[in-house]
Amino acid sequence: MFIENLKETLNLGKKLSNKLKPQSIVLLKGPIGAGKTSFVQGIAKGLSISEDITSPTFALSHHYNSGKIPLIHLDLYRLENASSAKEVFFSEEEEAIERKAILVIEWPELIEPVVDNFWKIEINYAKNYGRHFEIRDPKNLLTVS
Repeated sequence: MFIENLKETLNLGKKLSNKLKPQSIVLLKGPIGAGKTSFVQGIAKGLSISEDITSPTFALSHHYNSGKIPLIHLDLYRLENASSAKEVFFSEEEEAIERKAILVIEWPELIEPVVDNFWKIEINYAKNYGRHFEIRDPKNLLTVS
């Protein structure tokens, strides 16, 4: 699916939020600057979260509780080995289960093999401008690209 600008990225995230349930896991893949955090901002908007959504690159995770469903936003970019990434993921996944939160993970490559039942969003730069989104649901029944 071709997305032309930030407004469309936010709207797509908002639309996806309507399909997510408590304890959903969303893996967000894409190069730096592709719009991963902007997409999470759209999800948060759809969940009626009032806090500002910022990239958790340095904190590793941000927790948002003000919406219809809590949101945990995880960023594994700075982690260099799979064991560290898995440790952080399993800890945040446990919290997401306890809080019935949605868990969104940027840079999930190191933990993807151990994650079950997840949404997968791949964002890439389009040829001249904009972004190309590919969305797969947990059962791979729905693919939007």
